[in-house]
Amino acid sequence: MNNIEQFKEQFDRIQAVSNDNGLGTIRKNAFNAFSKMGIPTSKHEEWKYTRIGSLFNTNYDFAADQTTGTLSKEELDGIRLPGHEQANELVFVNGVYSALLSVIRSKELLILPLENAASNEFKDIVHKHFGHSGNYLKDGINALNTAFVRGAVFIHVKERKVVDQPVYIYNITDTRNGNILAQPRSLVHLAPQSQLHIVETFATMGDGEAFTNQVMEVVIDRDARLEYYKIQRDKESQVSTTHIRHIAKSYSNTVTISLDGGIVRNNLNIVLDAEYCESHLYGLYYQKNTSHIDNHTVVDNVKPNCFSNQLYKGILDDNATGVFNGKIFVRQDAQKTNAYQSNKNILLSDSAAVNTKPQLEIFADDVKCSHGCTVGRLDEEGLFYLQSRGITEKNAKSLLLHAFASDILENIQLPVIKEYVDQQISQRLDFDAS
Repeated sequence: MNNIEQFKEQFDRIQAVSNDNGLGTIRKNAFNAFSKMGIPTSKHEEWKYTRIGSLFNTNYDFAADQTTGTLSKEELDGIRLPGHEQANELVFVNGVYSALLSVIRSKELLILPLENAASNEFKDIVHKHFGHSGNYLKDGINALNTAFVRGAVFIHVKERKVVDQPVYIYNITDTRNGNILAQPRSLVHLAPQSQLHIVETFATMGDGEAFTNQVMEVVIDRDARLEYYKIQRDKESQVSTTHIRHIAKSYSNTVTISLDGGIVRNNLNIVLDAEYCESHLYGLYYQKNTSHIDNHTVVDNVKPNCFSNQLYKGILDDNATGVFNGKIFVRQDAQKTNAYQSNKNILLSDSAAVNTKPQLEIFADDVKCSHGCTVGRLDEEGLFYLQSRGITEKNAKSLLLHAFASDILENIQLPVIKEYVDQQISQRLDFDAS
């Protein structure tokens, strides 16, 4: 699969059966970019600590060649998040959107195939914003997703509408009939004065090998608000990209929870392309065994008077490894920028490791910016204090780690999701109530 010619054969077949709608040229340009850049290696600075080349040695079936009817509604019940009875549910199977399995309950929400949106009243939005993430991700992985985009969706929230029911997005890979390369793609547009909650999660069924290369691009218009939560508990490898662009005064809050996976790479890009935008980025990763988690964030302050805050916390045990690479750009015109960034890590074993690299690139002179990182072990004094009060060592460690994670969970505004994530973390900490 690392042979470019094999990708080209798949690409030509998809182009031959796809409606153009203006996307054919975008796909072609993306494939040309992929052909030049290829799969990133450790020589690529942004992928220095994460090697994914081995993932492409597997002979995958492409998601575009898979049907979405392999998954039953009964099987989906075992994957659904709590509160799904009141939520809008969007289901991707092997990277392809399944309208049959999805449920849209909110009238304020419009869901269209991306190819349809590219040729109707939303075509200006699609052609202006689709693929914008490629300006920030100069690697073949992002280009590969764009080149093979098919079965993608356009999500639109109408002007001055608040979507009371959250949108749950399930990225499901079904490997019961073979190894799958899934590439889900979505473009989300929040019209002026609209509000939306998105919860995204991943799952794999079957014994075959799976690799998910997912991209979501979000456009936030004037006075709109986005709450976005990503929950990763799948054991398979994935590259997950979320690209959020503020095109007018607006607000976003993102929380990324990573509790499992083989090789996991999260790209989160925030582009503050208007004055008085506000963005919050929170992340929690708790990895065990030989898992590898890589969080890459970019906050690009293009216009003045914007505020952003980043806080990522990591817990690494056994032979797990972690990477945090956060960048804050302050452009020359982005005066009065306030931007903060922090990464804190706890290593629970001698063989666990983390590479952390917070960065600032500032080209304006009237700004307030700071960054920092810490790597350490559990507080020995706190551990001793709890044990001196009759708490077992195991439970004392669990309490301290839960407290370490709690300020990330506080930023999840959906109570049912917050409780669910809290339960998942408690199970992982293996607290003994007896």
